[in-house]
Amino acid sequence: MRLYQELHRPQFHFSPRENWTNDPNGLVYQDGVWHLFFQHNPKATTWGNTHWGHAVSDDLVHWRQLEHALYPDEHGDMFSGSAVIDHDNTAGFGKGALLAFYTAAGSYADPKRPFTQCLAYSVDNGKQWTKYDGNPIVEWFEADNRDPKVVWHAPTRRWIMALYLAEYRYCLLHSADAKSWTRFQDLSLEGCTECPDFFPLTDESGTERWVFWGAKGTYRIGSFDGGRFTPETALLTSEQGTNGYAAQTWSDAPDNRRIQISWMLGGVYPEMPFSQQLSIPVELALAGTGENVTLVRWPVRELDSLHRRTVNLDRHAVAPGSPLIADTQAKLLDVSFSVRKQDAKTLYVAIRGQSMEFDWSSRALRFRNGASHRLLPDKPQVSLPDEAQLSVRLLVDKTSVELFINQGRISASYCFLPSGYVHPLVLQSYEGEQIIEDFELREVASIWT
Repeated sequence: MRLYQELHRPQFHFSPRENWTNDPNGLVYQDGVWHLFFQHNPKATTWGNTHWGHAVSDDLVHWRQLEHALYPDEHGDMFSGSAVIDHDNTAGFGKGALLAFYTAAGSYADPKRPFTQCLAYSVDNGKQWTKYDGNPIVEWFEADNRDPKVVWHAPTRRWIMALYLAEYRYCLLHSADAKSWTRFQDLSLEGCTECPDFFPLTDESGTERWVFWGAKGTYRIGSFDGGRFTPETALLTSEQGTNGYAAQTWSDAPDNRRIQISWMLGGVYPEMPFSQQLSIPVELALAGTGENVTLVRWPVRELDSLHRRTVNLDRHAVAPGSPLIADTQAKLLDVSFSVRKQDAKTLYVAIRGQSMEFDWSSRALRFRNGASHRLLPDKPQVSLPDEAQLSVRLLVDKTSVELFINQGRISASYCFLPSGYVHPLVLQSYEGEQIIEDFELREVASIWT
């Protein structure tokens, strides 16, 4: 089978040419290029021997994999981290140099050597990387402290690093030169570990708010003055479902866009030359104000370039014996519709033989994907809002489906393997009637052809 055309290969989501991948790392935009680094084992389809893989894109959709950027060294394997552009040459490597911050997972290479945080830089737009000879830049604090996320705070002209410590605890550090760091605040995200992200967005009132995010898609929104992050909301959950994990956002994106991508943890890819995939990039925004503000996630507009044949249906009453059978045999789909639940108990959406169930009585969504072997154990199924009508968008790839409800106020990620089916997409009801309106199905082209 030709590369990228394998049976279970994602066709519009990123996966490496071969072998294992997990967390996205070092996301940065420079000179028209979106850089995607990712945890990668170049020798096996299982986790371990961790390098930073590297891929680039002009449009956030089509990806070209390059040579590895970071290799294990005497400090350990190359665990997760982030990247930025040093516009003002604060680190002394040159104006516009790319700086990559990563965890050297020392205890995996040598039990006597702890996890530390290190720095590498590139002066040729990410083609070649040099590790800073003063590494580590942040010595060990505790446990397997890891996953540095670095952002520039312009008002104080300092770099800010968010770092995972242990249990549900994180810390913030600051630096003027990206080399010498001072820890200034500890904070926590109850029930959430690893892979922090920390970034500003503007709410609907025009006020700058800061989001502190953890690997399981939980976050808090607050204010940040360069010296302290003050949470102003309860602990919220954005990315739900069973397979979204370790999301990170790009730095230096144009037009102040905040673009995020996740590892779709736990997918199964039998006898494929690769293992695991990433999500579609989504654009983040804030809905609401004050303590009622929340994150909204929506697939990037660049995905529209992959749309091919379109099927539209204005209205269909889904009832026992009257399913909505989509007029397609395609396996790659971008589907939107609104549903009025009426007296129905459950809307069943059969996706290539696997059932997604909108249970109106329990206000829960379940996807019986039958594939994932490493689900997040404490991630609940999706909670549906108590509303008479919902808008739904589904992105269906060869081995995944991503769900967006009410313009992205609720989102979820799932991996799956197809089962037997006659029609790739069927909406049906076994008790009661519900109305499907504004149904639009877009067949999606592969990014690899």
